Amino acid sequence: MTFLNRREKATVEAIADLVWCNPFLHERLEAERRALGPAYGEPDRAAVWHAGPGDEPEQPNLVALAERTEELVETLRGRLVGGAKPTEDERILYGDLVVYRQYYRHEDAFLQLILRSESASGGSSGHRRSPSAKRFEAPFYDTFRDELERCLEPAGIPPTGRFAPPHLFACFFQVRRAFHYTYRHILGRSLPAAVLRARVWESIFTHDMRRFQRSLFRRLGDITTLVTGPSGTGKELVARAIGLGRYVPFNPSTGAFEGDYQESFFPLNLSALSPTLIESELFGHKRGTFTGAIADRTGWLEICPALGTVFLDEIGEVDLAIQVKLLRVLESRTFQRLGETGGDQGSRRFQGKAIAATNRDLAEEMRHGRFRADLYYRLCSDTIETPSLAARLADDPEEIGDLLTTLARRLVDNTEADNIAAEARDWIEQNLGSSYPWPGNVRELSQCLRNVMIRRDYRPATEGSPPDPTQALAQAVIQGTLTADELLNRYCTLVYRQAGTYQEAARRLALDRRTVKSRVDRDRSIGE
Repeated sequence: MTFLNRREKATVEAIADLVWCNPFLHERLEAERRALGPAYGEPDRAAVWHAGPGDEPEQPNLVALAERTEELVETLRGRLVGGAKPTEDERILYGDLVVYRQYYRHEDAFLQLILRSESASGGSSGHRRSPSAKRFEAPFYDTFRDELERCLEPAGIPPTGRFAPPHLFACFFQVRRAFHYTYRHILGRSLPAAVLRARVWESIFTHDMRRFQRSLFRRLGDITTLVTGPSGTGKELVARAIGLGRYVPFNPSTGAFEGDYQESFFPLNLSALSPTLIESELFGHKRGTFTGAIADRTGWLEICPALGTVFLDEIGEVDLAIQVKLLRVLESRTFQRLGETGGDQGSRRFQGKAIAATNRDLAEEMRHGRFRADLYYRLCSDTIETPSLAARLADDPEEIGDLLTTLARRLVDNTEADNIAAEARDWIEQNLGSSYPWPGNVRELSQCLRNVMIRRDYRPATEGSPPDPTQALAQAVIQGTLTADELLNRYCTLVYRQAGTYQEAARRLALDRRTVKSRVDRDRSIGE
């Protein structure tokens, strides 16, 4: 009895590719297209998933794939029970098909676990307390295990290794969390935003998810991630997505995961603290070590569990003495509290993952002796660069509308958010223009939205004045965002404002005075 015909094999191969692909890359769409054939519906969004404002649209391709997978699993299981003998390659493909089916059968249940955890923690993580010992239960595990074993047994696939139900269950929860925080927290439909999401996914799972599921899930906590990029580009959001997307084992004997992932992310802004306080926060201290140290304190490196993450924001700001101590932590995973000596308790251990971020050019800092090269080379085993807002808008100018609407909906009730976002966009177009460089990036855009909402005005932080018109025009020319007609209008306006009269502007431009006057926008700043 044939186990897989040619058409079925092509479909199952495509679904197997979906199991292991990066969902934020175009390869996902190609695999969906191959799996569904003529039933594939062209997505109405960009080639990669991104969270837009408002309710998320239905994903008809995913619904069709889930239905196709259910039918195939039951058909192939029936053949196995009936005596079909698959080849080894076919057995591997069947196993991947079952994995895909099990994930989408329980995807919503995993999402409900995430939402429950967010609700219990107030929607944020990294609050200033030690992780609790509470159990993070998943009551649908038994159903998941029974379904999995029912499908694998006829194929002679033992429920061990990568098919061990507790491990696969933990992997599914990790995938759903990683997707949730990457998709919802890293906004934008531009290519730079899409690339950033794909890079975050690789930081969590590497480029080879098969290898990750086989063995690397145990070791990626040893890899330090360095996030670089301008201020206001979402470096902490990247760190959170990685930290909250870590693997958390499931214990079938207790029916619970080994800890609440929401309680295992510890952010520390190093630039906001003095050197002594940085050391106290990170390493802890003994009572009496310095003025105000009235009791022993446990630092976040010690509190952080093996499955947790310490986020060191603005690491480029710390002095060289602290850099030496951080280097020791990353090299040996050991440290001591302030005021301790080797004979007190010996070395303490940091068991979690470290993520660092900076907006500084660390290569430049190293050249000037302000940042240790040996520390940099301990940090850079995994690097991510967050794109500027200007780069994102140069790729897709419409992204500003999505960002404003999403930011407004996080700020006010949805009934008012769309109007506020539209008002802010109109104001930006009329007063800053499409070529404004947004030096404060998304953080500045958020503050601009608030300013416009409150007083219908926003003054960029360039000595309280609007952006320089010459620089704004030059930036627009470099980015190629102006039509020829717009370029002539903007340039005529610039020359007119410098010359002071239409006659002088016409002389400089070698144009008729009436032409210059028709081209000059007297109400709009050239910097817009």
